[in-house]
Amino acid sequence: MTGLRYVYAVCHPFGAPLQSQLTGIGGAPPALLNHHGLVAVVSTVPHGDFSEEALRERLEDLDWLAATARSHQGVIAALTTVTTPLPLRLATVFRDDSGVRTMIEAREDDFRRALDRLTGRVEWGVKVYVEPEPAEAVTPAAAQPASGRDYLRRRRQSSHSHEETWRRAGTFAEALHARLSAHTEDSRLHPPQNSALSGATGQNVLNAAYLVSRANSEEFVELVDRTKDETPGMRVELTGPWAAYSFTGEEP
Repeated sequence: MTGLRYVYAVCHPFGAPLQSQLTGIGGAPPALLNHHGLVAVVSTVPHGDFSEEALRERLEDLDWLAATARSHQGVIAALTTVTTPLPLRLATVFRDDSGVRTMIEAREDDFRRALDRLTGRVEWGVKVYVEPEPAEAVTPAAAQPASGRDYLRRRRQSSHSHEETWRRAGTFAEALHARLSAHTEDSRLHPPQNSALSGATGQNVLNAAYLVSRANSEEFVELVDRTKDETPGMRVELTGPWAAYSFTGEEP
């Protein structure tokens, strides 16, 4: 067996063509497989990379995983410009088109419910970071504490300042999430990201996704923009619009 069928997403039928130069995983162009009034977006991937045994090894290769995820996301992003896709989890593969059709039939009701709920809607991501405190200039005279009492006083002051910063961050993040949720159709709170892995500066205190209708997206973006300078020391980042990954019910 030389190839397997990889499934990126399931959609309602759509008339607009995909980008002519669009490629998926391994450079293969995506194709549309129609079945039971639904469309699976598929391409052929190497059996040597995506068989069950090969995947166990490949998923330990972070470079391969990152490249595969980028190709997967590229197809989903292209679909989002022409329809509302229901993204499937990374590395959803079947032996052939018959296996894809069987999957559609088994999950048809769930797919239809999810697509009906997500049609015309996109996902926006909002993250809040506590900015790193600027390094204070230290004069030679102040570099060493004058006494043990002076040392303890400085420690208490530093600890109090740190606790106050995190208290303000928590209050701000909670209030922002409540405000944004009131203007969206649904929301999800994800675990804060590890800055060592994400490469972002500061500590992530809010990592949320919001389901917003396309018609209200401009208003949502303006609402987020108005919050960016509300609290010094906090950085608000907005990403999107994305396909509604957080609201599909699919495991990542």
